[in-house]
Order: sequence, then structure tokens, then C-alpha cells
Amino acid sequence: MTTITILGLGEAGRLYARGLREAGAYVRGYDPHHELGDPDVAQFADLDDALAGAEVVISLVGGAAAASVARDALPAMASSAVYADLNTASPALKQEIEAFAVAHGVAMADVAVLAPVPRAGHRTELIASGEGARMFAERLGPFGVPVEVLDAGAGAAARLRLLRSVFMKGLAALVIESVGAARAIGAEEWLREQLAQELGVNGRERVDRLVEGTHRHAARREVEVRAAMAEIEASGQPADMTRATLSWLRRIADAQKG
Repeated sequence: MTTITILGLGEAGRLYARGLREAGAYVRGYDPHHELGDPDVAQFADLDDALAGAEVVISLVGGAAAASVARDALPAMASSAVYADLNTASPALKQEIEAFAVAHGVAMADVAVLAPVPRAGHRTELIASGEGARMFAERLGPFGVPVEVLDAGAGAAARLRLLRSVFMKGLAALVIESVGAARAIGAEEWLREQLAQELGVNGRERVDRLVEGTHRHAARREVEVRAAMAEIEASGQPADMTRATLSWLRRIADAQKG
């Protein structure tokens, strides 16, 4: 039985832990801030205990904590294991984590999540790059995890994920702006229906998800879009739409703080 350790038991981490366990893996969890509360998934209070004997370690702690968690985890991992960073972060941060892994003799996979995890759980589409990408795909493939392996170093998957974010987060900001303007004149339901028709099958659900998901994760998405804007600017392309998306996310996050 493959032993998989999940670092970070927030929404995505919980779904991966439970899904992989149901698919037949032996799953351990570690998160000092969240209690999984699942009798079928062992949650450890000590990081070294959670990592002992793990063949795959999946980090889902958020981009802001990704580097510090990698620094703590990698020294305790076996050289035969693979460290998979699934956090949305800049290519430079993924390369920094890869350098930590190399220093400790562990293969690292830069893994990008291509859709909201609540939609398909551990079967969400992934792309992976880096030295450990193929190992990660081979070890998780038997559990129904779809992974496209890129023939490129760490940072390549992260870069593609950020470019995808330009569109997805921009679309959400556009929906929020148009729905808000329609609400102000009493036409919100009419406009939501118009948007739903344009988005095709399950369009109404998509509109709701774009609005609700953005408000729920505004602070995290602000960090993500900031990194995406840096990638666009580094390419020499204008980042006007992404800058506007960032303004919307900052506005929503600030309102939630207040």
C-alpha cells in the first residue's frame, strides 16, 4: 500500500486525503491549524512522525507557507520519496523549493492544480514539472489522479498555472463587476441568466461559483494574481486586465477585514 502524507488539511488537503484513502492509499495528515476528524486518515501532531516512511508527500499549505514547510519537511524525508508542491506560487518559489529538495537528496515535483478541487476531489486535473514529476505521476496514477507530465524543470507547471489564472480570475472579476452593476439597477437576476446562457452547460452554477469562490478566497487569490501579473510583465506583455482583477480582489479582501 502506497503511503502518502498530506501537509495542510484545509479544504483541498482534506479532499485529497479522503479521496486518496478511499482509492486505496494509506494516507497520513499533518496540520497544526486544522483538525481533519476522519477516523480513516491518521492525523499526526509531529511532523517527523507524519513523514516517516512516506513515499509521496503532498504540500497543500498555501503559497505563503510553501517554502517554510518544505524547509521543515525535506530533512525528514527518505531519499526514495517524492515531494510534490501543489501550492499556487511563483516559478521562482517552486525553484527555491526544488533547491531545498536537491540539497536533501529528494526528488521534487512542481505540481499545478488546474481546477477547483471541490469539483472533482483527488481526480482534479494536474500538470507537473521538475525532476520528481514523472515519479509523482506514476505513484498517484493508480489512485485515479490525472497528471500531465511536462518535460521541463520546476517552475514550468507553476508558470502555466498562473497564466491560466489570468483568465479564470479575470473572468470572475468581470462577472462580479457586471452583476454588481446590474444589482444596483434591479436587474441582477436578468443579467445572471444572460451570463449563464453564455457560459453553456451548468452556466448558472458557474456564475454562482465564480462569485462565491472569489469572495471566499479573495485574500489567497490576491497573492496568486499578483504573481500572475509579475509573469505577464516579465514577458513584456501588457497586464491591464490582470491589474484590474487585482484591484477587485484587494477591494473584496479589504472589505472582509473591515
